[in-house]
Amino acid sequence: MVLDSLQSCFLQIYKPLSKKPSIPKGTRDFNPEEVSKRNYIFNVIKETFSLYGFQPIETPSFENSETLMGKYGEEGDRLIFKILNSGDYLSKVDEKVYSEKDSNRITPQISEKALRYDLTVPFARYVVQHQNEITFPFKRYQMQPVWRADRPQKGRFREFYQCDADVVGSTSLWQEVEFVQLYDAVFSKLGLKGVAIKINNRKILSGIAETIGAEDKLIDFTVALDKLDKIGEEGVKKEMREKGISEAALQKLQPLFSLKGCNDEKLTSLNGLLGGSQLGMAGVEELRFITRNIKTLGLQTASLEIDVTLARGLNYYTGAIFEVSAPSEVNMGSIGGGGRYDDLTGIFGLPDMSGVGISFGLDRVYLVLEELNLFPETVSENSKALFINFGEKEAVYAMKAITNLRSVGIKAELYPDATKMGKQMGYADKRNIAFTILAGEKEMEAQSYTLKNMKSGEQSQMDFPELEAFLKS
Repeated sequence: MVLDSLQSCFLQIYKPLSKKPSIPKGTRDFNPEEVSKRNYIFNVIKETFSLYGFQPIETPSFENSETLMGKYGEEGDRLIFKILNSGDYLSKVDEKVYSEKDSNRITPQISEKALRYDLTVPFARYVVQHQNEITFPFKRYQMQPVWRADRPQKGRFREFYQCDADVVGSTSLWQEVEFVQLYDAVFSKLGLKGVAIKINNRKILSGIAETIGAEDKLIDFTVALDKLDKIGEEGVKKEMREKGISEAALQKLQPLFSLKGCNDEKLTSLNGLLGGSQLGMAGVEELRFITRNIKTLGLQTASLEIDVTLARGLNYYTGAIFEVSAPSEVNMGSIGGGGRYDDLTGIFGLPDMSGVGISFGLDRVYLVLEELNLFPETVSENSKALFINFGEKEAVYAMKAITNLRSVGIKAELYPDATKMGKQMGYADKRNIAFTILAGEKEMEAQSYTLKNMKSGEQSQMDFPELEAFLKS
């Protein structure tokens, strides 16, 4: 017995400690309240997409690597999560490549698939693959998670949802006008005021690069300019110098950083700056069309502002580009963005299929609404009433009432165990359930129910029609 006792103590002392469970950095669990709030945003966006004539589609969470790689620029490619091939993925790697330990050469041999980086490129693949089934212009919306191997920080996650709407098969600038209206409509429904919809045009950026003699450095130019909010004017200039853009070119670029005034005044300034670039002037005219018609139609709560430093460092944009900024009182990056792409489907074998689209950053919109306390109280509402469980017969009586209440849309539930009333009341309190309902022997005899207000403690007895009417109100 002594030996058995010592052995038991030894096993307890030296029992391996189980590792505390965790989730990968840049991902999150969501509790019931958070999911309810997220669903509220989803529903507002989804209803507005449908109102504007967009139809839903879904694509796989992962694509063939060749579908994604090379579509987002060098920096974007580095952020794509690769999926290892199943089985012994190293067995097919060339010995010479393996010995060199060059990840860029090894990766294509051990990974043929990758998690999607955004919803736009998979959408382009979808359009090409299903072109014979689609009626053009095709207006689609898509609300699914995407993954990026980015450095996690406030408002930036490695797994997050995008809510996209795109139109392909039309070059009409009325699509851009409608997207500005759509942004405004969603943020108005969410009660979010002070949102700035920033707009520029990649043709203007190409024209500026041409004017300053840096057209061969267009990608470097736009990637650096896109970081203006993060690293400032001097940081952008420093990066441009490192990419081989001359001091003379940077001197010519200076008016771009100090462009002020209303949209019309900025367009006038751009006329002078880009007079020698046909492509740049085409971009100016496109912006003029969009801003003029938005001014005529009006917006509810958002503002439309030309920002000539807006670049959006994605290679596939060719025309108008959008970025949406949260209200100034919230320290948050962009909460939406998008733009025109004239030939994205061309990379998959369907040339000259122009498209334009926008995206909502659901997670950032959530954080903004939370910080500004803009979620309606009803969003997180759970069961309205909890029936106290007194035993089997009483539970049957309660379940009949619960079934009838649920049939008319009233959220109600029965505590599953016939345990102490204090425990059941405590459960209702922790769940923030507004009312508890007592249905014991006394109530069964009188064919009634005793309703208790969990906040005030007041109790009142009523029959079922009275109970239903009260809970409905």
